Amino acid sequence: YLMKALKEKMITCIGKVSSNKFLLTLRDAFVLVSALPLIAGFATMISSVFLDPNGIIFGEQGLHLGALFSGSQEAFLQSGFAGGLLTAQDIFARFTQGTISINGLLIRIAFAYILSKRYYRKNKEPIITVFYALAAFFICIPWSFTTMIDGNEVAVEGIANSSYLGISGIFSALLISGITVWIYNTLLNKGFKIKMPASVPPAVAKSFESLIPGTLTISVFILATVLCVQFTGRTIPEEMLNMLQEPALAISKTGAFAFFSQFTWSLFMWLGIHPSSIWGAIFGMTWDIAANENVAGLAHNLYSTMFMNFSTIAAGTFALAPVLALLFFSKSTHSKSVSKVAVMPAVFNISEPITFGLPIVLNPVYLIPFVIVQPLCFYLAVFMTKIGFIPIVCNNVPWTVPPIISGILFTGTITGGIAQLINLAVATAVYIPFVKIADRLDAKKEEQRMEKEAEKELKREEKEKVKEVLGGKI
Repeated sequence: YLMKALKEKMITCIGKVSSNKFLLTLRDAFVLVSALPLIAGFATMISSVFLDPNGIIFGEQGLHLGALFSGSQEAFLQSGFAGGLLTAQDIFARFTQGTISINGLLIRIAFAYILSKRYYRKNKEPIITVFYALAAFFICIPWSFTTMIDGNEVAVEGIANSSYLGISGIFSALLISGITVWIYNTLLNKGFKIKMPASVPPAVAKSFESLIPGTLTISVFILATVLCVQFTGRTIPEEMLNMLQEPALAISKTGAFAFFSQFTWSLFMWLGIHPSSIWGAIFGMTWDIAANENVAGLAHNLYSTMFMNFSTIAAGTFALAPVLALLFFSKSTHSKSVSKVAVMPAVFNISEPITFGLPIVLNPVYLIPFVIVQPLCFYLAVFMTKIGFIPIVCNNVPWTVPPIISGILFTGTITGGIAQLINLAVATAVYIPFVKIADRLDAKKEEQRMEKEAEKELKREEKEKVKEVLGGKI
């Protein structure tokens, strides 16, 4: 009874968090623009795996095709074909310039639009709010900075610092966009607007309606920027990066953060709550940034959403491992039938058919393996990375790519596929004893059901005999 009450309270609490309107808005903003970093990930993967003259295809650490074509690796690197590969790499780098490099800009547009639509339904033109959010952000970002050119530090004036359009500007983008939406819509709802005659076209009328609240909103950010620069010597995004984003990113790089995220990820799923509804927004401001830095070549972060996908989800530990354990070790007809249906989705790391079809969700027998497999395999991959068996994951690969193949693509090495195979084998082994426990429980339930059926049949036969003795009258 105590466990049941605790489980119900936990489900209620987590359900409230996962249905929070603001967290959903934050999550939806990151999801809406997630396709663009994925495109950059594809391009980076192709560049580093297939086009790199020193990569897995042509390099000495890979298939040695470069040396095979030219006689030696040195001769291959000096060949025209290798030069063509480098040119192709430069072309594919433009995918990153048009996606991850402006990821912060895209997120602030999506966040301002969704926030305005979800919280201020009276505003029939939320896109106008987006315009003012963009204006406010460009007012706040630094328009002078220093950079290195040919080894010399050069001061640049009158040009926006483009780094704040990407990863570095995400925190400040969310804050500025959120405040802009709130100020603008509050003023608009309070009647701070120019009312135009009915004869004026609606599009023109709405533009004029936004003049007063828009001007006041922009003025707030001009004043805030002036004061921030005056007292700190930095603009608002620079100060935000210094005060909030860097500490948050530092926390996300710790083992404690990694363990808590991996443990609760599978726990939420066992409770029937999709973990991305909780962790999506948090990862968007921490591990997604770390992943984008890795893809862009700005850092080599161990913990990132790419590493989580590589070591657990894309390794099959979440979907394929329980399916394999059931297929090969279960004696239950029901379990085998469900696993046969779920095996094809599980190959592509889709877990819902097995988690809800068996079910694993809220099934006490599978609580332990389902919850411990994710952090166990995550830290196995951490160990293999730290001993140098696999490199830091810097390629963004869709989590639906099958295990082993995705491991090779994530890391650009054969050992990445081997690491995933090890994790999949370990995860499957963890499930096996619990599959056998479930079989015994199912057999016991079936035995009890058969006994009840036998009792019912016996009572029916006795009732028929009584009817025959009494001439059909009871």
